[in-house]
Amino acid sequence: MDPVRNPYAPGAGQRPPELAGRDRELQQFEVVLERVARGRPERSMVITGLRGVGKTVLLNTFRSMAIQRLWGTGKIEARPDQSIRRPVAAALHMAIRELAPRHRAPERIEEFLGVLKAFAMRDPSAAKGTSHWSPGIDVPATRGRADSGDLEIDLTELFVDAAGVATDLGVGIALFIDEMQDVQSADISALCAACHELSQTGGPLIVVGAGLPHLPSVLSASKSYSERLFRYARIDKLDREAADLALMLPAREEDVEFTQEALDALYDAADGYPYFVQAYGKVAWDLAPRSPITLDDVRVSAPEAEEELAVGFFGSRYERATPAERDYMRAMAEIGDEPVATADVAESLGRKPSSLSPARDSLIKKGLIYSAERGLIAFTVPHFGRFLRAQPI
Repeated sequence: MDPVRNPYAPGAGQRPPELAGRDRELQQFEVVLERVARGRPERSMVITGLRGVGKTVLLNTFRSMAIQRLWGTGKIEARPDQSIRRPVAAALHMAIRELAPRHRAPERIEEFLGVLKAFAMRDPSAAKGTSHWSPGIDVPATRGRADSGDLEIDLTELFVDAAGVATDLGVGIALFIDEMQDVQSADISALCAACHELSQTGGPLIVVGAGLPHLPSVLSASKSYSERLFRYARIDKLDREAADLALMLPAREEDVEFTQEALDALYDAADGYPYFVQAYGKVAWDLAPRSPITLDDVRVSAPEAEEELAVGFFGSRYERATPAERDYMRAMAEIGDEPVATADVAESLGRKPSSLSPARDSLIKKGLIYSAERGLIAFTVPHFGRFLRAQPI
């Protein structure tokens, strides 16, 4: 069939043509937006899940929902080697720029921008010679507000002032943070403290984070009250009905159908994971000679889809690991696909658990594994164990 008309979109953070199976999360966020708009207290929101379940897609959809309500929005992607001070400053600058044309008091906007500039420039961790970094704000930096150098104090003051600007317009501000588990521990603590202050004052600014399954434990380790500070939503693979809809509805827009046997085979192959659904659907479409797409079409296309996943989805991550880290992951894969005990990995490798801590910690920092709970670890990528078991030793 015509590859130009192929509706499927396997890509990092790329929205699929049909966002199936996420109605509950969308409704939850709709409630958050509506409550904040009515001045009612509401928690910030965190979505968690494995790689490939659509966290970034959902985060971007939330942002679109906020924009439709005329909110100010900004988004950052956290990095483990970077403070959030400057990225947050840039994101809030974008949010305020979205609100500024509707504000009737330009001096209020300038006042906030002065605070924002002071916040951005006051980075104690900045390399020597970069302390005068400018965020592109053409107003003088305000002194004595959000510029103490203590991120917890500065971020709280900045959020409160930003929320004040949004209150003037009767809207809100939403800061979206992808890969939130990579925010440095001191910065996570500051972020939680700032959100805590907003929750007490009722300021219309929310933080919406997305991260790996262990993100809630990262947050609770920084501030004990974080469990009550955020509304948590764990997203997983799609059920059968949602996975079928993700394939069928976009195809029907192009007057293409699937046989029931083809849908059965595609669900078995993709196991309901949204990224895999798109990957297998795309190749099946490209190789099918005509509609409907049949079981034989899926069987012919599956090896090509698996090869693409092996290179782009699995292989790219495997290549980032050192030889010692690869040995650790292979041992995990041999034990099984469920979360495995670190003691069992050590026994499999004939090593003491303490001697494997550097490899384990490095794999966690690289986002390849996560600590499911104390003493247990698991892959962040679905089916990664199966991929490793298929690799030659």
